Amino acid sequence: MSVADVDERVFEELQALEAIFSPDIIIKWEDGVPKGIEMNVLPSTCDKSDEQYVRLTLEIYLSPDYPESSPKVIMRNPRGLDDRILSCIQTDIEDKLIDNIGHLIVYELIEMVRECLTQCNLPRGQCAICLHGFVKGDIFIKTPCFHYFHSQCLSKHCIAGKKYYDEEFEKLPMWQRMEAKPHQQTCPVCRSTVQFNVDDLKKAPPPVESIDAQPFHLTDEIKAMQERMAALMAHQIARGGVIGVGDSEPPPLIITDPADQEEPKSSTSGTQNPRPETSSSVRGNSASGAPASPTRPPYRGPYRGFNRRGKPGRRGRGGSR
Repeated sequence: MSVADVDERVFEELQALEAIFSPDIIIKWEDGVPKGIEMNVLPSTCDKSDEQYVRLTLEIYLSPDYPESSPKVIMRNPRGLDDRILSCIQTDIEDKLIDNIGHLIVYELIEMVRECLTQCNLPRGQCAICLHGFVKGDIFIKTPCFHYFHSQCLSKHCIAGKKYYDEEFEKLPMWQRMEAKPHQQTCPVCRSTVQFNVDDLKKAPPPVESIDAQPFHLTDEIKAMQERMAALMAHQIARGGVIGVGDSEPPPLIITDPADQEEPKSSTSGTQNPRPETSSSVRGNSASGAPASPTRPPYRGPYRGFNRRGKPGRRGRGGSR
C-alpha cells in the first residue's frame, strides 16, 4: 500500500488529532502510510491529575481502506476499571463503529472513551492489601503506577516494610551494611518505587467495608483447603521442589571448560575416538617454552574443596612421615 492509496481525509484527521491531543497521542507510520494510533485516555478533571483515578491505553489500527471499513480498536493497561465497565466500553465502541462506517471516527472514539472514564472516575475492584472494595466515604490514594489502596492500608504496608528492612539490616555484617542500599517504599502490586508520608497516611480512617465486615471465622472449607495445601507442600519438599528447604549443604560447583560443550563424536561401532591433538595446540606449547604434556580428560565431578587435614601414613601438612 502506497501513500497515494490513502484517503486524503485520513491525513487531515491525523493532523487534527495531533494538534488536539499532542503530546499524549502517538501516530504510527510505515513508509509514510499511517498504520495506527496509540493514546493514554484519562477522565476529564479540568487538568487536575490528582483526581484522575482511572485510565486505559487505546490502540486504534487503521485498515488499508479506512474510513470505508472500520478500524480495529484494542484497550490495554486498564487501571481502576473492572471487567464489567471494560465490557460496557467495548460494546459501545463496537456499536459506534457499526453506525459510522464510511466516516472518520477516531476522534469520536477517543472522546467516547474519555466520557465513560469520567463517569466512573472511582477505582473499581479491591484494595490489594485489605481485599475490601472502594466505596463512597473511603480515603484512598493513587500511586504513580496507577494502583489504588486505602490510605490506612498503605500506611500499614509501608510500616511493615520498614520494620522488615531494619530486621534484615541488623543481621548483616558491618562490611555489608556499608554497601546496603537505603530502604525504599514500593508499590504492593508492581514493586515500583513510591514515596509517601506515612504519618499523613496513618491519619486516614479504616475502610468503610472493614467497619461493617463480619468477624473472621475459620470455616470447615478453609480447614480443608489448609490440609490440601499442607499435603501438597510436604510432597514438594519430599521431591526437592522447594528451594532452601532440606538442603544440608550448598550445591556442588561444576568445573567445565569450552571443550566440554562439544559432544564427542561416536563411530559406527559405538566406540568413541580420542580427540586428536591439533597443530595449533602443539605450536602453542612449543612457543611458550613449556614441555608438552599429555591431554587429560577434564574433571566433571563435583568440587567439594580439598581435605587439608593430614592422614596417617601420608605426607602432607599435619601427617606423619
